[in-house]
Amino acid sequence: MLDPDEIGKDGMPLTARVVFIFGPDKKLKLSILYPATTGRNFDEILRVVDSLQLTAVKKVATPVDWKSGDQVMVVPSVSDEEAKKLFPGGICTKQLPSGKNYLRYTSP
Repeated sequence: MLDPDEIGKDGMPLTARVVFIFGPDKKLKLSILYPATTGRNFDEILRVVDSLQLTAVKKVATPVDWKSGDQVMVVPSVSDEEAKKLFPGGICTKQLPSGKNYLRYTSP
C-alpha cells in the first residue's frame, strides 16, 4: 500500500504498513494502517493478539492499557447471575456518582 501524502526523494509515494489479524473463523478481527511516517509498535500488536484470544473464549472486554493478567470487564450482555457462575473468583462493580452500576471487573 502506498501513502500518497508522503513522497520520497524520487517523487514516488512511500509505502504504508498494514497489520491485519484474522480469527480462526477467517474473519478480520483487526486492521491497523501505519503511515510511512509512523513506526509499528509490536508490543501493542502482541497486546491486541492477547486480548483477541482472551475475548474469543470468555465473555469479557479488555480496557485501555490492559496487559495480560490485568483485570477485564464483564461484557454488558452477561447478566449478574450468569457473571457469578462464569467468574467464581468474584466481580467488582464500579458505580456512577448517581449510584447506578456502570462497569463490572473481574480477573480473567
